[in-house]
Amino acid sequence: MDTSPPVPPTDPLTEEQQEIRHTLRDLLAERAGPHENRAATATPEGYDTALWARMSGTLGLAGLTLPEEYGGAGRGPAELALACEETGRALAPSPLLATTVLAAPLLTALGTPAQRAAHLPRVADGSLTCALAVPTAPALALGLTGDNADGGWSGDGRAGGIQAARTPDGGWRLYGEAAQVIDGHSAGLLLVAAHTGGFARSRTLLFLVPADAEGLVRTRQPALDLTRTQATVQLRDAPAELLGEEPADVLGALAVTGRAAAVMLAAEAVGAAGAALDRAAGHLGPPEHAARHRLADLYVQVEAARSLTHCAAREPGPGPDGGPLALAHALEALRATALEALQLHEGDTWDDLSFKRAASDELLFGPARKLRDRAAERTGLFGEEAA
Repeated sequence: MDTSPPVPPTDPLTEEQQEIRHTLRDLLAERAGPHENRAATATPEGYDTALWARMSGTLGLAGLTLPEEYGGAGRGPAELALACEETGRALAPSPLLATTVLAAPLLTALGTPAQRAAHLPRVADGSLTCALAVPTAPALALGLTGDNADGGWSGDGRAGGIQAARTPDGGWRLYGEAAQVIDGHSAGLLLVAAHTGGFARSRTLLFLVPADAEGLVRTRQPALDLTRTQATVQLRDAPAELLGEEPADVLGALAVTGRAAAVMLAAEAVGAAGAALDRAAGHLGPPEHAARHRLADLYVQVEAARSLTHCAAREPGPGPDGGPLALAHALEALRATALEALQLHEGDTWDDLSFKRAASDELLFGPARKLRDRAAERTGLFGEEAA
């Protein structure tokens, strides 16, 4: 009896989407293998700058979803999810998540016309990388595992977090610290979430802090996932520029960005899970029937996560509600496939990195249980009014 995984169904991608996939996969096969990725993570930036230049400049990935007026391609989340699936498949370290998925949508949604004109064209051509700095795990700030509306995660006027204070000339100064900032040590521009207003007018705002700002101290930290660099960002009376104008729905913009980011993280995890499944199948010998049955079950799990991710990427409106649920399934699929591949071929560094990617993303953006709870809450699955 043939117990090998079934053949995937016909690819529903458009001709343009297939071209994105094939071109990016060929590039990553050339420049983002295990040896190349290991070397890239050891550089000061934590990624291959030449590869990023080709990804952003030649392929236009950095500005894939940015408006054409700012040099972007004006494509939708389905195309970006496809690109993330390929970078996840290769576990390629790059600024795509921090810059294109997390920071660029906030710049677009909240920035003044002058701010958008100053920064978005440079994001689109890959010459400017960005990072989102929040004084808590990103999951809460982005509304992925709970409601971010109370703003307490940004400091809430108490000790800790990041505080923003007005200067006599109408500017702003920031004080505090953020940890687990993805690409925080290398980004050219930081988007910093800070608390201001004291108890009476408590609110969370976003600020722009350039890499060369006085009072900004950035320290790269050891990370479980070497391909996802993290930093501690300290702001010691650092000058900052308010992103947008008051009043602005900063918390709402963070939540919308978070739900869209969950789709892209799910796409990365699905890509990595698919690659781990391929490696696991390649480790099998002819008599290992039980392992083939397990891989068949894992194939179904990975394809279910892929379907959820593609559906979420095609949801209309801002911030797809299906993002957190897709991410929960994708992270569990990645963890299961990477573990199976490790057991079949003990000592495989690539499978070890895949498992660490799943664990790291759960620490930053999960865990899966809370992602599911939040998705159920937003969709009113158990009768609650959607947030």
